[in-house]
Amino acid sequence: MPADRTHWIAFTREVSPHIAQCELTHLARMPIDFETARRQHHAYEQLLESLGCEVRRVASAPDHPDAVFIEDTAVVFDEIAVITRPGAESRRAETSSVEAVLTALRPIVRIEAPGTLDGGDVLAVARSVYVGRTGRTNSEGIEQLRAALAPCGYAVHGIDVTGCLHLKTAVTAVDDATVLLNPGFVRTAMFARYRVVEVDPSEPMAANVLRIGNQLVYGASYPRTRARLERLDCTLHTVDASELAKAEGAVTCCSLVVRG
Repeated sequence: MPADRTHWIAFTREVSPHIAQCELTHLARMPIDFETARRQHHAYEQLLESLGCEVRRVASAPDHPDAVFIEDTAVVFDEIAVITRPGAESRRAETSSVEAVLTALRPIVRIEAPGTLDGGDVLAVARSVYVGRTGRTNSEGIEQLRAALAPCGYAVHGIDVTGCLHLKTAVTAVDDATVLLNPGFVRTAMFARYRVVEVDPSEPMAANVLRIGNQLVYGASYPRTRARLERLDCTLHTVDASELAKAEGAVTCCSLVVRG
């Protein structure tokens, strides 16, 4: 596979010492070890750097337990950056510092009330954008995103999601022709145009993979689904995100990866 010479910037934010007080929707609350979560996040940042990303840390937000999950604060396209309005009210103050760093890179559009939109509910595959209707993203937020992207030539599709926090818990893109999907969370028929790789049934949270050009970052906790991915023509790099997963986070959640 040819080398990807794109300049990638990965925005990250350090783990809050209050991460154990994070918002939870579908998982039972478990003890989260702050130091372990911080070490895992640092290893994640190091992996992104090794894959050619310029890692830029956004100002820390220690009083916001979920702030490490920076993906939810913005959705960045080549043409514009959309600053979200997170569905959890406790997270809405996280967006201002992200907007400040993105302003230098893209024209800014904001989701306004009564719309809500979490970045984890937005999956872009080439010029198609899938947006999950969840407890964090509502129909008004989807319509505002559709209006913002229409002049740029993107088609926006609302997708019903059940049983998990975000669309990207249910499905992510391996490449522009392939998705990794849990059929228990989202209807496979909605992605009929793609080659669908289903997660192993014993690993329901395994559908989250982060694309960086033609390389993939994947959680180390899902070996059976990893074996399915390894049958494809892709380059896979694993990282331990098990402590962050207790906060309903995964590998896409912990960065905003954009073209520089």
